[in-house]
Amino acid sequence: MTLRISERGRRMPASPIRKLMPLAEEAKRQGVRVYHLNIGQPDLETPASMRAKLASAPSIYAYSPSAGTADCLATLRGYYRRLGLELAEDEIIATTGGSEAILFAMMACANEGDEVLLPEPFYTNYVAFATMAGLRLVALRTRGEDGFHLPPLAEWEAALGPRTRLVVLCNPNNPTGTVYRRDELDALAEFCRRHGLFLVADEVYREFVYDGREATSVLGLPGCEEIAVVVDSLSKRYSACGIRLGCLATRNREVYGACLRMAQGRLSPPGLAQLVATGAAELGPEYTAGVVAEYEARRDVLFRGLGEIPGVFLRKPEGAFYFVARLPVEDGEDFAAWLLKEFRHEGATVMVAPAQGFYATPGLGHDEVRIAYVLKKDDLQAAVRILARAIPAYREARAPGAVGATRADR
Repeated sequence: MTLRISERGRRMPASPIRKLMPLAEEAKRQGVRVYHLNIGQPDLETPASMRAKLASAPSIYAYSPSAGTADCLATLRGYYRRLGLELAEDEIIATTGGSEAILFAMMACANEGDEVLLPEPFYTNYVAFATMAGLRLVALRTRGEDGFHLPPLAEWEAALGPRTRLVVLCNPNNPTGTVYRRDELDALAEFCRRHGLFLVADEVYREFVYDGREATSVLGLPGCEEIAVVVDSLSKRYSACGIRLGCLATRNREVYGACLRMAQGRLSPPGLAQLVATGAAELGPEYTAGVVAEYEARRDVLFRGLGEIPGVFLRKPEGAFYFVARLPVEDGEDFAAWLLKEFRHEGATVMVAPAQGFYATPGLGHDEVRIAYVLKKDDLQAAVRILARAIPAYREARAPGAVGATRADR
């Protein structure tokens, strides 16, 4: 007999962020330096107060409570309190990264076969989470010319279907760097209330806002107590991606209860990660201010440099540490692979994330890439120099009648 995996397994997408990693690893084996602009892995040190907590690790790494340890939950609640958001202990659950929080939220708020509305481009792993939950994503297009801000409410109304159950919003946005205005959020929240939809907000990049902006949490929107679910993570805020600790916060009792039962099903979030997380309570506002200032400076370096390359279109990101740039190429994925396989400048190349994987609508994003400005300013300047040479070299290599590919400046 022939064994077949599940339909869900067949439909699980490969990560457009990570699927080119074998090419990057091969380039490194050849001695090439690869500047990683493809993934949001900060290069800043995890705060010393968090790292120091490992010195007090217990002698037995036991299970923790399913919702999280009392100390971890107190740390998380204290963080939200400083934002002006009061949460009870039974309104927040520690999760294995923000990823688990998103999956819990989707499974708690919708049934298999239901639909999720969200603006595109969007964080590509939402496709994976929706596939695991058996949900269908219905995307509303946003445009770079508008800074990728939300489409008008008429488009949300038109996208609404009989099986629509929730809206997912990432604010500040990955991959676009957009920070949604308060009036946008108020209008979307009213749309959700009017149609009985949950509003699931991915607020992982809450602190990363620039030029005097502020990010508004849906937990602070009036009248949203029953519809608002926030998913969050310590990964980017504290440069602690590897500890895999996030949280889910909601004042909806049924959603909380459902997510708690899911948490019980997976037993407990990582115990050592929760211990590390408590060190964040020792950080003052100067820590966040310093980190945000550093990323804002990095953004400015990259935005200025890429803006000087002929044919590149991008708006200045308002938050997070990403942006989507339109390049004068026909196939962003082919360009990204070519950079790793064929192009070298002074012994180095650049890795970017093709933007097609951040869209649900076929054909969109084919000439775009997502770029993360998580490297030091000198490295970002080097990456710009490489891209400035790579783009015309690629266009020449892919021109009709061209033979082979160009290996520039080896």
